[in-house]
Amino acid sequence: MKLSVNLNKIALLRNARGENYPDLKYFANKAIDLGVDGLTLHPRPDHRHATSDDVIELAKISKNRGVEFNIEGNPFSQPSGEFLGFCELVELIDPDQITLVPDTVDQITSDHGWFSGSHDDKLKNIIEILKTKCTSPNISLFIDNLNGVEYANEMGAGLIEIHTGNFSKAIEKNDESALLEIKSIVDLAQRKNLKINAGHDLNLNNLHYLVQMDNINEVSIGHAIIIDSLHYGFEETIIKYLKIIRK
Repeated sequence: MKLSVNLNKIALLRNARGENYPDLKYFANKAIDLGVDGLTLHPRPDHRHATSDDVIELAKISKNRGVEFNIEGNPFSQPSGEFLGFCELVELIDPDQITLVPDTVDQITSDHGWFSGSHDDKLKNIIEILKTKCTSPNISLFIDNLNGVEYANEMGAGLIEIHTGNFSKAIEKNDESALLEIKSIVDLAQRKNLKINAGHDLNLNNLHYLVQMDNINEVSIGHAIIIDSLHYGFEETIIKYLKIIRK
């Protein structure tokens, strides 16, 4: 399993003061120094945390340092003000991975996966276009359930990212039945020859359950890493997550 660190929350802290402090590039390099496999940013049109410039700079750092860069976002997000547009950013940076998420501008966080609707043809067309824009067109769809796996396959994605919010809430209540649902999603994705990633609300207390499944390619973690950093410091927190993943 690989660890991709989402640095959106560090960008959010920086934006709160209108200065370059904390420095996103410093923490990107620090995470790479500590051995993470990749970096993730999810720029939104309002630039409330990661900006278009952040995406460009961290994609460049990732390429220079030999780690994966994953850009997340809604593929329908058009250029607006200083936001360059999602597909436009993809073309500029040539990322290693593209995770498509059906969030809206006013969502606090990504709270659901893709499902079939009037956007189907448009999404499928965008996925085909994005494949032509990247050297390694690893395109993932954020999904919730078995229907999401089928949908990702129909849309032409090569990966899924399982939205693990419900799983995380269940584990917090000592309810391990959610593992069966994750396992069924993983099994179906494997039968469809889709690679499997996971993300949302993963933390030091629940990550080991996914590690034990042994079929999940990558986890993307951001919020919990920053919260844990308040207790342990950024460096020690990254080390703790890597120890769980690489047992």
